[in-house]
Amino acid sequence: MAGRTQARLIALLLPIVLAGCIPTPGGKPHPQPVPASRAPVTQPEAPLPPPPAPPASIEPTPRYDAPIATTATSASSPPPPPAWAAKPVTPDATTIAPSKYVVKPGDTLTRIVKVTGASAEAIVRANKLEAPYVVKLGQKLSIPGGRYHLVKRGESGIAIARAYGVNWSEVATMNHLEEPFILREGQRLLLPSAQEAASMTLEQRAEAFQLDIDDIVTGGEPALAENATPAPPTPTPAQPVPSTVAVATPSTDFSGNFAWPLDGKIVRRFGDLGNGRRNDGINIAAEQGTPILAAADGVVAYVDTDVAIYGGLVLIKHGNGWLTAYGHCQQIAVTRGQSVQRGQAIAAVANADLATEDQLHFEIRKGRTPVDPKDHLPKR
Repeated sequence: MAGRTQARLIALLLPIVLAGCIPTPGGKPHPQPVPASRAPVTQPEAPLPPPPAPPASIEPTPRYDAPIATTATSASSPPPPPAWAAKPVTPDATTIAPSKYVVKPGDTLTRIVKVTGASAEAIVRANKLEAPYVVKLGQKLSIPGGRYHLVKRGESGIAIARAYGVNWSEVATMNHLEEPFILREGQRLLLPSAQEAASMTLEQRAEAFQLDIDDIVTGGEPALAENATPAPPTPTPAQPVPSTVAVATPSTDFSGNFAWPLDGKIVRRFGDLGNGRRNDGINIAAEQGTPILAAADGVVAYVDTDVAIYGGLVLIKHGNGWLTAYGHCQQIAVTRGQSVQRGQAIAAVANADLATEDQLHFEIRKGRTPVDPKDHLPKR
C-alpha cells in the first residue's frame, strides 16, 4: 500500500519538475523569480555594434568644408574652437567724455590710461606724442572720448566685435591696428558708440557676423599677456599651437616674390567682376585632388572653414606684411602655427560643389590690401 501511494505521488510531481526544464521557443528556460534580497544588480545594456562599413567600391562624398584632423583626437570629444573663439567676451565697455588731463608728479602714459579710461594709442594720436612717449610734468593732454573695451587675456578682436554686435574691420580701422595684429591684455579698444550700434540696420548687423579673410588676419589671434611672446612655429602638424596662444609672424624681410600654387587656367580674374561683385584674388581651374603648394616660405596662420564661401581655407603669413590665402581646399595637411616651405603640399583642390568646375581660390595680400597675384607670380 505504501509503495502504491509513493508511486502516485511521483506521478503527480513529475510533470511539474519537467515543466521547469522545457525550453522556451527562444531556447532559454523561463527565468525563476529571485527574492529581493538576492536580486542581482542590473547592468547597463551593451551598446549596439556600429553599422558595417560601406563596400570598398563605394567612395564617400568628398567634403571640403571640414579640414582633415592633423592630430589624434577622441571621437567623443569635440574639436577645439578656432583661435578667434577660444575665449568668450563680456561686453563691459566704459564710455568716457572728451576731457583734458594735466600731468602730475609720477605720471606715466600707462598710469594716465588707467586714470582716464582712454586707450594709450588714442592719447598718443590725439597729442602727437612720439616714442618713447614720455610725458612732462604740467603737460596738458587731450583725452579722446568714446566707448572703450578693456582687453582680457585670450580675447580676440573678432570675439570682441561680436560681443558688441559691431563690425570688427571697422574696429580695426578705428584703432589703426597694424601688423602683427595681436592684442595685449590691458589694451583698450575704441568701439563704435552704443548709439551707433543701436542704429545699425538688420543688414549691417548680419554683415557684422559674417567673417571674411581680413577679419581673420586682423582679429583672429587671441590676446597675449602684456609681456608674453607669440608661440614659435611648429615643424609638424602633429604638434599644433594651442588655440589659446597667438602665432608668431615670420620676421624675415620677404620681398613679395611667389610661386604658382598649382598649374591651371585662370577662370576668374582679380578685381571688379561687374554687378557689384569683386574678386580679391584669382581662381585657378584644377581637378579635384590636385595638390596645392605653398607659394612661399611662411607660417600657417589659419586652417578652418569659418569663411563659408571658400570652404576649407588656409592662410599663410610670409613676413613683412605679406600673406597668401588658399580657398576650396580638402585633405588639408598643415595646421595652425606650422612652418612651411615654398613648394610644400599643404592641401588638395576640393570638389567644386556649386561652381561649374573644380578650382583653387588664391589671394596675395600686403598688409590689409589684396593685390593682383599675377603681378607677383612668375610669367608663364
